[in-house]
Amino acid sequence: MDLRKLKTLIDLVSESNISELEIAEADGKVRIVKASAHASPAAMPVGYAPPAVVVAPAAERVAAEPAPAAPTGNVVKSPMVGTFYRSASPGSDPFIEIGSTVKVGDPVCIIEAMKIMNEIEADAAGTIREILCENGQAVEFGQPLFVIE
Repeated sequence: MDLRKLKTLIDLVSESNISELEIAEADGKVRIVKASAHASPAAMPVGYAPPAVVVAPAAERVAAEPAPAAPTGNVVKSPMVGTFYRSASPGSDPFIEIGSTVKVGDPVCIIEAMKIMNEIEADAAGTIREILCENGQAVEFGQPLFVIE
């Protein structure tokens, strides 16, 4: 199972009300268990270790880039966790480019989730000013994808 798919599954479990997910495929089996906030150490699975938190030294934190400014205009956000694609198939032209004019309901991208291709439509009319994701990039629920002005 590739890392991107595993991350998507972990995100799905963490954002949902389910506490456990187990998936078996030809190349392996994965089991994801969400620990509750009230779980005692005795209730944790054997071999469980809480995730390690890595804190960068102060010098590195100062050198970090400032957060990018929030995009202006109508922002099309991802309605789900999945993989972002700009075109319907690898060899075809992208649905939109920067400067393209779109109407409400025009397809702007595809998000693949659980092997299902979900066509995402523009929720406002206007001109595409920014494309905020790369083709093939994993996206989160609510992540900005495009800016329409």
